[in-house]
Amino acid sequence: MRIATYNVEWFDVLFDDDGRLVADDSWSVRHDVTKAMQIEALGIVFTAMDADAVLVIEAPDTNRRRDTVRALETFASVFDLRACKAVMGFANDTRQEIALMYDPVMLSAAHDPKGPAPVPGMPPGEGAPRFDGTFRIDLDVDATEDKVVFSKPPFEVAMTVRATGQMIRLIGTHLKSKAPHGAANRNDVMRLSIANRRKQLAQAIWVRARVEEHLAKAEPVILLGDLNDGPGLDEYEDLFGRSSVEIVLGRGDLALFDPHAARALSRRIVAQPTTARFYIPQEERYLQALLDYVMVSPDLRAEARRWRIWHPFDDPACWTAPELRQALLTGSDHYPVSLDIDL
Repeated sequence: MRIATYNVEWFDVLFDDDGRLVADDSWSVRHDVTKAMQIEALGIVFTAMDADAVLVIEAPDTNRRRDTVRALETFASVFDLRACKAVMGFANDTRQEIALMYDPVMLSAAHDPKGPAPVPGMPPGEGAPRFDGTFRIDLDVDATEDKVVFSKPPFEVAMTVRATGQMIRLIGTHLKSKAPHGAANRNDVMRLSIANRRKQLAQAIWVRARVEEHLAKAEPVILLGDLNDGPGLDEYEDLFGRSSVEIVLGRGDLALFDPHAARALSRRIVAQPTTARFYIPQEERYLQALLDYVMVSPDLRAEARRWRIWHPFDDPACWTAPELRQALLTGSDHYPVSLDIDL
């Protein structure tokens, strides 16, 4: 069985309010890429992946007029994908939802949030709050409680393998970016970068608390998505000691595992795996980063067969297939990450 995660840059703009694809020559959000070009590229990538389940980061929007599930199921129908059903978690206000496309013959999947639900005017209950609530934590040891919320609440899925009846807890994540948006000068950059990293680490602590609740009940967990972080990505990491990736992974017998994260955390002077590629205009170069992960709990590690980053240059099968290679570059600024696993 193949489980994948794919951050599709501004998937939302490729659909109209009725969930139909806008396959025309108008520009997408991607530089020098029309909507028709991006749609065709994504069709090639999703078809090549042929995944049983794909977590879509930056999925089409849900609001009074638009519907994430309708748009994704339309996309699947147009390209005749096995993963033709969709389910989403809590809607957010960013026009970038988190959703799961899956093969209904192989799997069943439902949004199944855990933790105390938020109650207006009331303190949270015991345990990690539900992801649409508020997490209270002292982030900087100043004896002042910080209140943390998700702009994109993680998506908790109860996924069942139809052939065996095995239930897996999926947690789809898109943690806050550390980029200092709105900074006017160097001091603003430093202030915003530190504040954003503090918030991101708090979100990671919240997610890890939920993971440990599942592991305490012997429930298998696959945590996947865009963590917007990796070891050594910025100079502020040393200020806090650990990256959010390290926090989510955990330590000891209850640690999650992702081989790309493990390789990056080894800190050896070797080429690191990357899952995203961004152009930096002021430097006239591309920045590559490891941002996307598929992490498994210890009880699933023996069944995990192969992790793969669908990188157009680093993966030989992608590199030697010109159509797929170009589609990966055209479709998004991130590349899919997949896990083949026996379930």
